[in-house]
Amino acid sequence: MPRRPKRKAAPRKRSIEVLFIAGFGPIVSDPVSGPQLYESDLGIDFEQMPGGYRHTEKLEGAKHFALWPLEQAAQSCFGTPAWPADVPTPQAWIEFDVADVASASSQLEKRGYRLLVNARREPWGQTVSRLLGPEGLLVGITFTPWLRPTGDRAK
Repeated sequence: MPRRPKRKAAPRKRSIEVLFIAGFGPIVSDPVSGPQLYESDLGIDFEQMPGGYRHTEKLEGAKHFALWPLEQAAQSCFGTPAWPADVPTPQAWIEFDVADVASASSQLEKRGYRLLVNARREPWGQTVSRLLGPEGLLVGITFTPWLRPTGDRAK
């Protein structure tokens, strides 16, 4: 069978400048079996935070990998520890650090995405917007100062 020549994709204008993946990890609903695979079975060394949040910034290939308890994800998005029954429950989360959170959030809203959190500065210093992607992934659009080069931390 003859091969088709590869077509060059037309260059797309980027309206949102994604700089890097700031974090990724599963959202765990069971505080025992969820961490078992990652901590005990795979041997990932996590720092333990209050409420069951476990994270590491020492896993090659990811700036931040964490097991995020569903209750904490719900608290972050909805201000309550229970995930609303009318909103699909996410299985994982990913955060994209961008050049401008407010602008990216505005553009995503204009494209029809429902922001669960809109450009909020968290107590730990990160600015974040959150939405559910079409596949149910909890997507963060973020500015994470401690993961950026020193010169970018003041933005």
